[in-house]
Amino acid sequence: MPDLFEGLKQKVADKDIRIVFPEGLDERILTAVSRLGNEKVMVPIIVGNQQEIMDKANGLGISLDNVEVYDPHTYEGMEELVTAFVERRKGKVSVEEAHKILLDENYFGTMLVYTKRAQGLVSGAAHSTADTVRPALQIIKTKEGIKKTSGVFIMVRGEEKYVFADCAINISPDSQDLAEIAIESANTAQMFDIDPRIAMLSFSTKGSAKSPETDRVVEAVKIATEARPDLVLDGEFQFDAAFVPSVAEKKAPDSVIKGDANVFVFPSLEAGNIGYKIAQRLGQFEAVGPILQGLNQPVNDLSRGCNAEDVYKLALITAAQSL
Repeated sequence: MPDLFEGLKQKVADKDIRIVFPEGLDERILTAVSRLGNEKVMVPIIVGNQQEIMDKANGLGISLDNVEVYDPHTYEGMEELVTAFVERRKGKVSVEEAHKILLDENYFGTMLVYTKRAQGLVSGAAHSTADTVRPALQIIKTKEGIKKTSGVFIMVRGEEKYVFADCAINISPDSQDLAEIAIESANTAQMFDIDPRIAMLSFSTKGSAKSPETDRVVEAVKIATEARPDLVLDGEFQFDAAFVPSVAEKKAPDSVIKGDANVFVFPSLEAGNIGYKIAQRLGQFEAVGPILQGLNQPVNDLSRGCNAEDVYKLALITAAQSL
């Protein structure tokens, strides 16, 4: 793992990138932001009551010398955030309602990103995925032409690196969704110096079975290929045909994927979630993520079971996404 994250550190260092951490009283967050601040790879912003945060940090023996603390209750730019939020929500909230909503750490932090006071946000150590993602979808929103955000894991074991998608967000993606996920996953792969070779997975390889489920993947391949003809992408594949050259030669001899795929797009959240956990637990891969993609600005969601090292790594990824 060191090469992967050392590379990200080099990419983001000296770029004056500010990343928001709404969970300012969480020990894991404090530990990670202290390290990030001391290493000067970014400027961490933690959200909460400054005195409470400093007391907690002092009690833990943690230095916050290179960390900024923003309190929604005393933040000098709050009126500007409120105005921008009301405008962004297009009449769905009043000024009075906006004042109350922006006292929520995740909404406040997301508005810091939206107004470019920060370049990204990392949350979820003490909040649900919905608490982290909902403000992002309401405020930052998805890129033009992208209907939905999606979540990928970078699967790492020694020198091996693969992208698994979508393992976090979309329960039953349609063909358009799968195509978008494939294209965004290719972009994510390139951020980690992976030259993407994308396999659209199914329980069928090149028509060996036919059903609405396989048809959906076949259509996704067409949509993605038309949108990005420059990508090395094909399907539908069973996993072995996408990953094992000898199987690919038998099952899909004419494909551009020769059993050498490194980006795997699963046909459903059920399959993706099971797949990455099998690789993690049986294959001893480290699962880095989930990394949210498709948003206009980076917001990423931690697992509530994360540790300080997970926070540190996801913060580096978030900073790299902002470039």
